[in-house]
Order: sequence, then structure tokens, then C-alpha cells
Amino acid sequence: MKKILTLTLIAFTLYSCGDKSTADVEAVIASNDLKQIKEKRDQIHEDYEKLAAQMATLDAAIIKLDDTQRYPLVRTLTVKDSAFTHYIEVQGNVDTKENILIYPEYSGVLVQLNVMAGQKVTKGQVLARIDDGGMSAQLAQAENKLALDKTTFDRQKNLWNQKIGSEIQYLQTQTAYQSQQKAVKQMQAQLNKTVIRAPFSGTIDEVIAERGQVIAPGQELFRIVNLGNMYVTANVPENYLSELKLGAVVEVYLNAIGKTYKGKVRQVGTYINPNNRTFGIEIALPNPDNLLRPNQVAVLKIEDYTNKGALLIPENIILENATNEKVVYVVTNGKEPKAAQRIIEVGYTSGSMVEVKSGLKAGDTVVTDGGKALSDGANVEIIK
Repeated sequence: MKKILTLTLIAFTLYSCGDKSTADVEAVIASNDLKQIKEKRDQIHEDYEKLAAQMATLDAAIIKLDDTQRYPLVRTLTVKDSAFTHYIEVQGNVDTKENILIYPEYSGVLVQLNVMAGQKVTKGQVLARIDDGGMSAQLAQAENKLALDKTTFDRQKNLWNQKIGSEIQYLQTQTAYQSQQKAVKQMQAQLNKTVIRAPFSGTIDEVIAERGQVIAPGQELFRIVNLGNMYVTANVPENYLSELKLGAVVEVYLNAIGKTYKGKVRQVGTYINPNNRTFGIEIALPNPDNLLRPNQVAVLKIEDYTNKGALLIPENIILENATNEKVVYVVTNGKEPKAAQRIIEVGYTSGSMVEVKSGLKAGDTVVTDGGKALSDGANVEIIK
């Protein structure tokens, strides 16, 4: 009883000193004396440290004298065997091999423009035509001459087979016919260059030229894109080379659209980049919703470790002891639960959970909240 009265008197004295200190501070501030204000601040800081020490002494005395004082409150988790998969994450880019600009192979006036931006086209469809400058008429004349040369050659060949006429006549008609064949094919090839066709099925993403414009080789006309054959490329650190095989399933997350796709590795690079020690991979990616676009940024989750019977605990409950060993507290069962410190070895981390390799077993009850204030062997009270 005498000890409690003494503690009460100390607390009252501290309270009275606090009121007086507050009044002194206000008086010093009102003086507008910078030196005096700084000195007062230093004095209060020293008094605060003394008060903190006294408060700690008071708390310890209260714990000894108060029979109703509760043990430290903790929350717990029972450790169980769980399936655990670890992934590595790398950044990649979405692309397609069918994303090209179409250029003309012939110079002239663009007389036909048959498509517009956003239009779907099929392979071989005529997109535009260039004025041929009379080449079609020249081709018609060449084809007529080819027909005549063929007739002449056929007749001369029949005569030659009957041993009529000279060999030189036969060879001259044959040469004239063959030369005209080549000339017609060459003119047809040139005339075909005036017709611009879709190289594959896809969508006209952009129309760059206009009808009536004079165009020339090297000038951009259209951009055509096929979104049906998408893939992702990424560079992976070389230490994961043994983990990535052809056909391996990879999760691909696209933050821009908030969707995750599953693709398969279809190519693994055989060259290690000496600058960053990585190798390239290519993942085929389905595009059922038609939401993928070339140059989108993707995050690849590649599975590199699996344990079907892993012991998982929250990473934030792991502490370190004086020798920098990782420890957790487990609660022993009994009439008065006690905290016991366990040294653990951890493995991979995924999200907020970490795999425990040793130091715990299935069924152990670990402290998830309140562990920082515990000591080995301390009594605890579990929050239900």
C-alpha cells in the first residue's frame, strides 16, 4: 500500500511540473528571444528523456503490483502444407510479324484507292492502282505479235519435221518466238506492279497516300496489320536458361487492358547478350478478344519452382535476432500459452508469403501480430 501511494505522489508531481513547464514555454516564446527559446527547447529535451525513464520505471512497478495486468496479446496462424509456385517476372513487348508498310514498285499517278483505314482485307485483294502510262496497250500489241510469232514458229517446225526448208529458218522463227515470250512476260510483270495488292489478310491500319497523287518507289502508301498472329518477346537472365523449354506455359499480364493471357514458349534464344547476360524468348499469344496491339508492354510470369507440400508464412512476421538469424515466435499449447522463439530457414517468396525450408513443421502455431514485443518463454494471451 505504501508503494502505491509513493507512485501516485510521483505521478502527481510530474503532472504539476508539466503545467508549470507549459506556462514557462509560453513565457519564453512571448519574449521573442531566439537564444532563450533554443535554450528552453534543449532543457525540455533533457527533461523529456528523464520523464521517459521515469515512466518506464512506473510501468514496471505497475506490472508487479497490479494483479489484473494482462499478458501480451497476440494473433496466431496454424502452419499447413500448401501448394507453392514461384514465378520470375520479366518485362516484354507485344508484337506481330504481320505489321508492315506497303510501298509502290512503280512510279505514276494513283488512279484508284479502294480501301480506307480500319477496313479488313484478304490476301491478294486489290488495294490501289497506279496509272500504267499506256503500258497495257503496249502489252496488247506484244501479245498479238507473240501470237503471230507462235504461228510462224509452228508452221516452220512442221516443215522442218518434213525435211522442208533450211535449219536456219527454223532456228530464226524459234528464237523470235522465245524472245517475244520473254518480252511479254517482262511487260506483264511491269504491269502487275501498277496493281497494289494486300500481301496477307488483315486490317488497313493507316492510309497514307491520296488518290490522284503522284507516287514513286519508297513512298509509303498503307500500313496493314494482322492481329491474329501475336507474340511477346522478352529478355530473360541467363541463370533461368534451364527453366525455359519450348512449349512451357507462361502467364502474360498486360497492365494497359488489365488482362492476363496464357501463352506458350515457341522460341528460346541460343545467344547470350554479353552486355546484360540475357537471352531472348518468344511466346505465342492468343488474341480472342482482339485487344492485343503491337508494342504493348507486357509482364511475363515464368514458373521456375514448385513445391506441393510447402510451409508458408507471412513475410512480415519474420524477425532477426542479434546474430542476424531469421526467427519467428510459436505459441506452445497448454494452460498458460507461452511464446517460443524458433530459428528458421526461408526459401522463395511469392507476394506476401514466404516458404519456410526448416525450423517449422505442419501444425505449428506462429505469432502473426504482437511478435515484436515478445521474448523467448514469455506468457501470451491469444486473441480469438
